[in-house]
Amino acid sequence: MNHYRIAALTGVAFCIALTSEGTAYAQEASETRQATQEDAAGSDTIIVTGTRQQAQTQFDALSPVDVFSQKSIRSTATSNVDETLATLVPSFNVKHLPSSDGPQFIRPASLDGLTPDMTLVLVNGKRFHRSAFLQSNGSQATDLGQIPNFGIGHIEVLRDGASAQYGSDAIAGVINIILDEKPGFSAYSQGSQYYKGDGTQWQVGARAGFALGDGGHAVLSAEYSHADTTSRTAQRPDAIAFQAAHPDIDVPDPVQHWGNPETHSLRLALDAAVPLAPSIEAYTFGTYANSYGISDINWRNPDANPNIYKIVDVFPGFDLNDVYPAGFSPREGVRANDGQIVGGIRSTGSSRFTWDVSASFGINSSRFFLNNSINASMGPESPFDFNLGRQVQREFNLNFDGVYRLPVAVFAEPINIAFGAERRVETYQVKMGDPASYEVGPGAAAGLAAQSNGFPGFGPQQAGKWNQTDYAGYLDIQVPFTERWSGEVALRDENYDTFGNTFNYKFATRYEITPAVAIRGSYSTGFKAPSPGQLNATNISQGLDTVTLQLFTTGRLSPLNPVAAFFGAKPLEPEESKTYTAGLVWRSNKTGLSGSLDLYQVDVSKRFGVSQTFTVTPAIRQQLIDLNVAGANDFTSVNFFTNDFDTRTRGIDAVLSYNHGVGPGQLGATVAYSYTHTEVLSGSLTGNPTQRTTFEKGIPQHNVSGTLTYDIGRVSLLGRLLYYGSWTDSTGNSTGDIFQNFGGVAFFDASVSYKVTEQVSLRVGAENLFDTYPDKAIFQASRGLVYSRNAPYGTNGGNYYARFDVKF
Repeated sequence: MNHYRIAALTGVAFCIALTSEGTAYAQEASETRQATQEDAAGSDTIIVTGTRQQAQTQFDALSPVDVFSQKSIRSTATSNVDETLATLVPSFNVKHLPSSDGPQFIRPASLDGLTPDMTLVLVNGKRFHRSAFLQSNGSQATDLGQIPNFGIGHIEVLRDGASAQYGSDAIAGVINIILDEKPGFSAYSQGSQYYKGDGTQWQVGARAGFALGDGGHAVLSAEYSHADTTSRTAQRPDAIAFQAAHPDIDVPDPVQHWGNPETHSLRLALDAAVPLAPSIEAYTFGTYANSYGISDINWRNPDANPNIYKIVDVFPGFDLNDVYPAGFSPREGVRANDGQIVGGIRSTGSSRFTWDVSASFGINSSRFFLNNSINASMGPESPFDFNLGRQVQREFNLNFDGVYRLPVAVFAEPINIAFGAERRVETYQVKMGDPASYEVGPGAAAGLAAQSNGFPGFGPQQAGKWNQTDYAGYLDIQVPFTERWSGEVALRDENYDTFGNTFNYKFATRYEITPAVAIRGSYSTGFKAPSPGQLNATNISQGLDTVTLQLFTTGRLSPLNPVAAFFGAKPLEPEESKTYTAGLVWRSNKTGLSGSLDLYQVDVSKRFGVSQTFTVTPAIRQQLIDLNVAGANDFTSVNFFTNDFDTRTRGIDAVLSYNHGVGPGQLGATVAYSYTHTEVLSGSLTGNPTQRTTFEKGIPQHNVSGTLTYDIGRVSLLGRLLYYGSWTDSTGNSTGDIFQNFGGVAFFDASVSYKVTEQVSLRVGAENLFDTYPDKAIFQASRGLVYSRNAPYGTNGGNYYARFDVKF
């Protein structure tokens, strides 16, 4: 493996640092972090994302960074970080996807319309591991829902390509979640319910922070949430017909529910630091979550599913109508354990050279299960509840980071030289489910469906464990050419043992026209490396051909599988990007008005997609057998992940903030607008109008988030507007693709808080105050859907809540 450039980038900068005098300057020193958490709002807020420069503010930054204070984060009723960000960041979209085999629990969230795994997530500046779950489009991203909301101090969102600074996944930007480290005790409890009377949710949380002397601290946070299901469902027409044909059977109304799943979650966070010597401290932080979710999937109609309900001679006396006379809706669920721990030693103080050495380990383990179902091919021997198996993602990182401030006589400020190295090991594992969940039983020969009905379990062909190791080195130099003009160049070389080397760079500059107005721009290259899961995981379904009585296997194969290779599959390569940004930022200390306007273009090539489905004919099967390809006898049709198409995303982000005394109180206002347009430039989508339309128009292009607050004495008032522009969805109707355009919709939130004492406060409020619903999905009613399952916003109507907070 070639590590010369990695060693060069790190070694050259390190040699410069070793020649310096003095101890270290800590970019993330406790004092700076504390100040940031206490006032994480406004253009003068100190940031640590997208820069390794000391004490850089939002106004000084060379790239756009949004900062959301703890107060803003806790102003939403949800306890999920992804839903909180969707409220605060208009270019951040979260789809709820009810009854969708996984995404209903591990929701795909995207920034600037790019795929979820093109946004890098950090906690305290360290890479957070991804979820073990692969979305249907191949995306494997971080599950933000596993991070405890109540343990957060503030959040920084970098809206610029940052692969040269942070590595893979930072094509759309970076979300950096900074844990709370303030001393003191606080707790809260909250209850909420939708106007329809369902979806009741209870949340409780507590945190305890302790000062350890000489700048040390220890903070523990815990949060528990329980939410009941919601249902915005009409009775399915086929269920109405079944009831009419069988008046003696009591058919549930509705036979299945479309809405939020039932969920439980316990989430913990730890953040601690202990001084070891003058200007040196040891630190650790981490998160842990245990979550559970369950929801209905599609109803099975006894009259329309003979492959489930047929009475066969293989099982004399067995009739599934005796078990499920009114049909059945399988209930799919997931139990997940998620945790990450980081430990390291870093310098503190205020001199020229900083360093930070750390190690981290993260794991996401998700076990899927299916209740209220059957493996029909096993007849009376089939269980009704199934363990479908487990997916596990592990990541282990070793990092060294250093910063050296090099004084140069011709510059007013020192040159900031940041450098570092990283070793990361990713492991992806699939563990088998119960044999009954993937078994092809004796009834298959008589035409009964094999495997657990609704979601087949992971079988021997899918089980396995795969690793990927990469080494990286980076160099990031920021130069203050004059008091008004600064520039930056970042270089990063990374080598993966699965596909080889990648080299990325970024150039950025900023010019201060006046002390209140500046322009900025950047150009960067980026990449998203294929994960071990994307490279190796398969999604296979098995059955028995009732004519030939031969076992068949169909589904998505690893692109490394010899069968897939026969059809042209190649090992996945990194998705690659080129990002251009240009912006204007301004502030006024007198009026309290500040804002920014940024334009961007992101060109992404070799994007991941799913190939066409290939049929394995008898002639092709014989060719595979002649080539000694393992498993060639079984496969009847296959597809696989591939580097399929290129896209261009263009957008505008505008933010305007105001904070000033008005009358007897303090008025705060923030309006953020996002325009995003993605165009497919080449690849298979250009020849598939349906997929191209849903890809390019499947989320709103125009989004607005506006928040107005007014604090007067003990009372705080909040009003918020969320506007989503029009978007397009397709039903995938069997008689032809029917598109529906969903018009723009606005939701309004409001709350009032009252500080009973300095330690106790009460807040009551409503989200979607006016109980607004989007357009109905007129072409999806055959399954009981009222609103599109692909909606980029909630479709449950108004939600009211009350929250009680205490702090000491």
